Amino acid sequence: MTRDDALTLLKQYVKNERMLNHCYASEAVMRALAQRLGQDEEKWAVTGLLHDIDIELVDADLNRHGREAERILGEKGVDAEIIDAIVMHNETVAGKKRETLFQHALAAGETVTGLIVATTLVYPDKKLSSVKPKSVVKRMKERAFAASVNRDNIMECEAIGIPLNEFVEICIGAMNGISGQLGL
Repeated sequence: MTRDDALTLLKQYVKNERMLNHCYASEAVMRALAQRLGQDEEKWAVTGLLHDIDIELVDADLNRHGREAERILGEKGVDAEIIDAIVMHNETVAGKKRETLFQHALAAGETVTGLIVATTLVYPDKKLSSVKPKSVVKRMKERAFAASVNRDNIMECEAIGIPLNEFVEICIGAMNGISGQLGL
């Protein structure tokens, strides 16, 4: 599936601008992680873009999130590995633990985008370019800050062989590349 096809499909199901921005950030992060890990950049980027395609359809119900995506993407003939990573980014619905590099990368990568955005928004200028990796890592320890962000998912960066500091640096850099699109 091309990026253009994925974007068209995503916009059929996701209307909320903040959610679209989350998907764009996840796409950028997944592309950067694929590059760092020597994986298929286009495949990983499309996966980041589409990972929350069903979130509005299921009204953010984590007991259903991923299953509708599996149906939608399966009907479109999307690569089974992409669908698997998308389903597995929500272990609640998958009913099993993540095992593959691709699964861990998506779970960690899409989750850290929320912590990076939250950190950006507490900076006086609210600019992603001002955010330093050490600030995001510091916020990881503050459970009350961006409390809905699952720190355990972010720590799966270690399961893909990237230490937290480097992981955050890669992800901030990826998001900085599209900061204008994100409004940050």
